[in-house]
Amino acid sequence: MASVLVVGGGGREHAIVDVLSRSARVGKIYCAPGNAGIAQQAECVPLKDTDVDGLLQFAQAKGIDLTVVGPEAALAAGIVDRFRAAGLKIFGHTQAATAIESSKEFAKQLMLRSHVPTASYCAFREFSQALTYVRAGSFPTVIKYDGLAAGKGVVVAADLAEAEAALRDMLLDGRYGEGKVVIEEFLTGPEFSLMAFVSGRQVCPMVAAQDHKRAYDGDKGPNTGGMGAYTESFATGKSGLSFISDEEYDFAVTHILQPVADAMADAGTPLSGVLYGGLMKTPSGIKVIEFNARFGDPETEVVLPRLESDIFDIFEAVADARVIPAPTWRDESVMGVVLASKGYPGSYSKGAPIDVGPDFGERICHMGTKRTDEGGLVTAGGRVLMVIAGASTMSEAARRCYAAVEKVHCDNLFYRKDIANYVL
Repeated sequence: MASVLVVGGGGREHAIVDVLSRSARVGKIYCAPGNAGIAQQAECVPLKDTDVDGLLQFAQAKGIDLTVVGPEAALAAGIVDRFRAAGLKIFGHTQAATAIESSKEFAKQLMLRSHVPTASYCAFREFSQALTYVRAGSFPTVIKYDGLAAGKGVVVAADLAEAEAALRDMLLDGRYGEGKVVIEEFLTGPEFSLMAFVSGRQVCPMVAAQDHKRAYDGDKGPNTGGMGAYTESFATGKSGLSFISDEEYDFAVTHILQPVADAMADAGTPLSGVLYGGLMKTPSGIKVIEFNARFGDPETEVVLPRLESDIFDIFEAVADARVIPAPTWRDESVMGVVLASKGYPGSYSKGAPIDVGPDFGERICHMGTKRTDEGGLVTAGGRVLMVIAGASTMSEAARRCYAAVEKVHCDNLFYRKDIANYVL
């Protein structure tokens, strides 16, 4: 039986630990740093996900057979390069390949070279030049921080005042660090997420999902890391979303994901993990909004419960640069609702007690929780919990999910009440 180390401590990593715990080939699971929910299925290790030296020493000391990397920050810190140099097996992209996410401009240039459909753009380092550009353009316009920003470095500016505030935030005030901004053409249409396991030129797509980025009902409020997600049964088509036809799904795989994998391989920086496509169905076809170099969060929490294959076999094949066994998926609709601390994605307090009823009955992924010295569960992050339910239909999955949400008691949490309303 293999020992596995999962790097990270959020809902995505909880979902990964959960699916690994169902593998016939996995024995001991460690998670660094983990969280209160993950601790019920794995041994948590008090190491930060970017502590590459500490994680490497731990993996060597414990004889870890496979490491699975969750967060983009660990990938950007070069954890895969270090582990491979030490002869350890690891699932995730190299530091160079992670540029597909860590630099928006890199991704844009790669898409243009590969004829992958995306919005037109310009990149800027200087505030004054960027402001002059947006003044001469039209609104709304999209402003993105070029580096990693935990899913929050995107502003859709409705007017010049919002655009100027975003540019000041990113270029003058250094909210996410020093760097550039990418200013993009505003596209319209429903967004969706399509992830794939990628090993070099081999692309194995997962079922698609739709995330809900805005904080409040009706897609109002600031962007967040995601307030909920869903994926539909195959009764709606093979994509997993009723508004994405089989032909559109095939187009996304053939003309978006595959060319990117090929281009990265051609450049000598092959992908070796998950490629996440943040896509939009525009009036002129499917286009790319962004790429990520890892599992999406909260999409992973609704997609992985549908995986019938043994995920260890997939992870190991990618880590070994072997042919990935084609994954198979359950014919099921799955929905997840995020419960977040009041004030998120702005400032929020921590330490609010959480009570989950004993008759809860559905899956729950912990995103930002911890245990007190007395053993109680309290909030420890912006996004705190994600309640997940599956059923044969989307309407039944939604009913079960929201019924379970009502069994979570905490005075300092809020959630959206319209997850999956686009298809219900």
